[in-house]
Amino acid sequence: MLEKEAKLVSTKRILFFFVIATVLIFTYYQSELDFPVLMQQGDNMGEYMRSYFPPDFSDWNYYFSETLITISMGIWGTLMAAIAAVPLSILASNNMCPVWIVQPTRRLLDAMRAINEIVFALVFVVAVGLGPFAGVLSLFVNTTGVLGKLFSEAVESIEPGPVEGIRATGANQIQEVIYGVIPQVMPLWTSFTLYRFESNVRSASVLGIVGAGGIGVSLYQSFGSFEYQKVCAILIILVAATGTIDLLSAKVRQWLV
Repeated sequence: MLEKEAKLVSTKRILFFFVIATVLIFTYYQSELDFPVLMQQGDNMGEYMRSYFPPDFSDWNYYFSETLITISMGIWGTLMAAIAAVPLSILASNNMCPVWIVQPTRRLLDAMRAINEIVFALVFVVAVGLGPFAGVLSLFVNTTGVLGKLFSEAVESIEPGPVEGIRATGANQIQEVIYGVIPQVMPLWTSFTLYRFESNVRSASVLGIVGAGGIGVSLYQSFGSFEYQKVCAILIILVAATGTIDLLSAKVRQWLV
């Protein structure tokens, strides 16, 4: 009996590795990977990268103000998404709601995060016009889908004891969530939100390409006019801003979590 079980497990493992190998080979050709071409074009890439230096910081004041707009977009897009993700994550958790509520909520979250922020930005630019507001709305929708998924997974991994104890006192479902669920998941929720904020600042820097405000507008214009030294300056400012946000987020996580 044990030999049969061992053979079955071994067969499953072989089948699993065969499927993985097949998928990797298939996706390799689908992606048209050609590393020798990359090596052959190394000289061209080097010459292109040299055109970025030295960076042109002549408009650094303007770039800095646009970067602040980009960070502001990231802050509000993340904050609004975190607020909306809380009730949605409860509705998407199997241990909190029945399946006829969980499944539609999960499909809604899937749709929100499946579509890239740039696509949402194009829609909102038409709705509210050019500018940062369209960028904030696009970040809000996409991030709600991401945080809703992460928050719901955190809710599904809680210890049931505290919730059952609160339920035994005659508390309603809202009180169970407030006093039994949220205290357990708040550290994870905070960490997820801060990580997503860092990601949203990077995403917001690209949304300007479609007119959604921020430093992306200047970045797109500089690329379009072949002013690569200005592009380099913008990228350096973005890297510095992202690094600063990363350090501050780490401090906040240590303080809150």
